[in-house]
Amino acid sequence: MPSIRSKLITWYLQSTMKQLPLAEMGPAKVRAVLDKKPLLGLPKGIDLTVINEPIKGEWQRPADSSSNHTILYFHGGGYVFGRPHTHRLLTYQLALAAQANLFSLDYRLAPEHPCPAAIDDAVAAYQWLRARGHDPKNISFAGDSAGGGLVMSALQTLRDNGDPMPSSAILYSPYTDLALEGASHKGNAETDAMFKLSSIELGAKYYAGELGARDPRCSPLYGNMSGLPPLLIYASSSEMLLDDSARLVRRAEQEGVDVSFVVHEGLPHAWPIFGSLIPEAMTSIKESAVFVRKYAPFNSVKD
Repeated sequence: MPSIRSKLITWYLQSTMKQLPLAEMGPAKVRAVLDKKPLLGLPKGIDLTVINEPIKGEWQRPADSSSNHTILYFHGGGYVFGRPHTHRLLTYQLALAAQANLFSLDYRLAPEHPCPAAIDDAVAAYQWLRARGHDPKNISFAGDSAGGGLVMSALQTLRDNGDPMPSSAILYSPYTDLALEGASHKGNAETDAMFKLSSIELGAKYYAGELGARDPRCSPLYGNMSGLPPLLIYASSSEMLLDDSARLVRRAEQEGVDVSFVVHEGLPHAWPIFGSLIPEAMTSIKESAVFVRKYAPFNSVKD
């Protein structure tokens, strides 16, 4: 049963964000509206460093941590909007809970930069970390929504290129099927607290560009899962992207991937983005930190 805070957030989202005509607004206006919303409840204890070259993004480092582990984070936003700063409620808390340095990537967005631009940026960020001396065993991937899909696309690309895998990956409500062939895309269109199906359909067209929606680079659900690191995947029973996760889990398990799948009832899409605003978000973030520690060889962690 969702908490009272979660129910309030769900009601607020249904009354505000879901009512926005995102499919008619155009990318620039969508970004102007959604990327500038104030963040309430940001935790203290994070040292923030914004960098613009050679890779764009934010280092978010726990001030009192001596960990050598790094979480490479890919934000959500349908590949069309979102920036590292819009997801700090989640990423700050994840860095603190895992006592790991977190790099939140500012990847290129569609439609100006369709697929595979975001994948190229994600792969470049991982290779940049490795060139700076970060051992793959001390790197985890994480992402929400489109960022979760980008995690999968980046992992599949790295494996195909012969690059070593990171130690683990965490996906919050990942967007893995731009062809929108899951039953939940229509079945949960009313109960999804954030989006209308029309806005997801348009975002898919923006990102796919000249590629087909079933191209594995756009929709990693249709890609090869073998050889990927352990995955922790979260989804809500009421969101449209539920089947993006459920089918991904089945495919990954069939191809020998170690997968942990957590489904919560009636929560908003990618609920960990709300950080300390709802208790379920903090629970999932703490579980994610335990998952990171399970597969990473560092011990300088605070519970």
